[in-house]
Amino acid sequence: MKNIIQIAGIHNQQEIELLISCGVDYIGFPFRLTHHQEDIGETEAAHLIRLLPDSTKGVLITYLNDKKEIIKLCRILGVKTVQLHGEIRLELLQKLKESDPDVDIFKSIIIGNSSWEEIEEMIELFTPLVTAFITDTFDPSSGATGATGKIHDWNISRKIVQISPKPVILAGGLNPENVKEAILTVQPYAVDVASGVELRPGIKDPETIRAFVENAKEIRVSND
Repeated sequence: MKNIIQIAGIHNQQEIELLISCGVDYIGFPFRLTHHQEDIGETEAAHLIRLLPDSTKGVLITYLNDKKEIIKLCRILGVKTVQLHGEIRLELLQKLKESDPDVDIFKSIIIGNSSWEEIEEMIELFTPLVTAFITDTFDPSSGATGATGKIHDWNISRKIVQISPKPVILAGGLNPENVKEAILTVQPYAVDVASGVELRPGIKDPETIRAFVENAKEIRVSND
């Protein structure tokens, strides 16, 4: 664990300033979603991203699977990191990297709707083109692939950490109460949270955010 933290679902400058003060490394802005509403508009998100210091990166989180649309949205927002949750073909990632070699790509691995053999194949296929993988949870009741607020089998994420040549980010149902156990079990490069630090849907809770960051940064484990 490198004590890297990503928090997604930001609504205003006050939340941005809170996350910066807490030492959050990545701030996610979800757009073009399949099962969830967008938190804010593109113009407002771009304004908030311009407020970020060099130590904090803005991340486009999206289900888009069209290279031109992804690049266009990255440029509108002013980000160089994109987290892809949709059905992505290898050719798309190749073209995306060719269009912008500096873009960092986080590719989701959704736990609960793929066999282990399919996960292994995905890691082998996408490793040359991604910066990191992010494991998240499938919700069979809604069909949502990620951003479900549900925990998956952390042992599967741990196996992914063990075989992946690229860093692995752990997401899915994390909160201040379980993040230490999650880190010790999975030993990820980073952890990601959204609803687990909210007072109610769409409203981030400062005390919960501080507790999550403190608990996550307290744990130090080795990936060696």
